[in-house]
Amino acid sequence: MLADRGAHFLQADTLAHQLYAPGQPTYRAIVEHFGGDIVNLDRTINRQRLADIVFPDRIRELNAIVHPAVVDAQNKWMEELERTDSEGIAIVEAALIIEAGAAKDFDKLIVVTCDLDKKIARYAKRANIPFEEARAEVLRRSAAQLSDDDKAAHADFLIDNSGPLEDTAFSVDVLWMHLTEFTDHPTDPSAPRPPRAQ
Repeated sequence: MLADRGAHFLQADTLAHQLYAPGQPTYRAIVEHFGGDIVNLDRTINRQRLADIVFPDRIRELNAIVHPAVVDAQNKWMEELERTDSEGIAIVEAALIIEAGAAKDFDKLIVVTCDLDKKIARYAKRANIPFEEARAEVLRRSAAQLSDDDKAAHADFLIDNSGPLEDTAFSVDVLWMHLTEFTDHPTDPSAPRPPRAQ
């Protein structure tokens, strides 16, 4: 929704997928650390097999390998945007921005929450799996993250995505208005720099 309103947008997951590609240093480090059983016949990493290994007890080991590389790549992306569109708004979507210690790299933190049953139902629909199977997976992955309440405590902006899409769109409109206020006076040296929101 923010991209539709004109923001530059990057998903940390997309970066991570690129870093997981065969031949990448992150790929080699993951395979060396977790073993060849996580590699498919085409040499790609089997993400489900890796998830089965790391959640919930070894996720910190994986994050210690992946997070620094993702944070470095997203910072380079933002630096490039600052050169090419200094008045633009750059948004990075990442589930673990606080846990990765990267919140300091952003001017604003946007936290999107959703009630647990809705999270589970939406995941079940996306993954095309039964509700109880989705519940187990959501809880397993949530155990590796801060709770929504803890994340909300760090937020500059909070969006509750539990209701209808129209309600979320309205919240995004309000958020966009706040973010664009940072760029209303680009020649004013006292004006804050354009926000890079997470």
